[in-house]
Amino acid sequence: MEDGALKKLLFYRLPKRLLDIVVSIVALVVFSPVFLIIAIWIKFSEGTTHVFYSQDRVGLNGKHFKIYKFQSMVDNADEILKSDKKLYQKFVENGYKLPTKEDPRITKIGAILRRTSLDELPQFWNTLVGTMSIIGPRPVVERELVEYGDEERINEFLSVKPGVFGLWQASGRSNIGYPERAEIELDYVERANLGLDFKILFMTVIAIFKGDGAY
Repeated sequence: MEDGALKKLLFYRLPKRLLDIVVSIVALVVFSPVFLIIAIWIKFSEGTTHVFYSQDRVGLNGKHFKIYKFQSMVDNADEILKSDKKLYQKFVENGYKLPTKEDPRITKIGAILRRTSLDELPQFWNTLVGTMSIIGPRPVVERELVEYGDEERINEFLSVKPGVFGLWQASGRSNIGYPERAEIELDYVERANLGLDFKILFMTVIAIFKGDGAY
């Protein structure tokens, strides 16, 4: 192993993984009452029969994994979206997202969970098992990889673990679409270090409380 790679392993990747484990365990324990309240709330809400939602995402080195969230959509969400070609086109052009008020898939509780980012809490499990990190580029579905450019840029994007929080979220989340989002995520990959990670975490907490770009 080259000196540069060894330094990065000892002074960034290993401490980062240790922090991921500690933070995710603490978060899962501390937020367990919140998990229970949200689960009961979803269970007795209309529009869905599922408490949790999982989706295939592309992770480190292109390996696919299941990301977990609290269910914020109706059961037949994908069919509803694809049945409206105009709406689906807007969804794609808007960075694979829709404003909550315009999205027929979002349940009433889902709108609240998304606005507060509480729907993301189950991703601490992803962090604990190692498919995600606390801080990193947000994981994307396969079809989004084209937004990151050629093969070299895609491989660079996939060279780090995806994160529960990231520079794109801290910079404005859904207010920032592609291609600017791709540039922000790749900028993080190039500059990744523990100092930047803590800065992003602080910025993200502020963005969440402000509700900036939350949909």
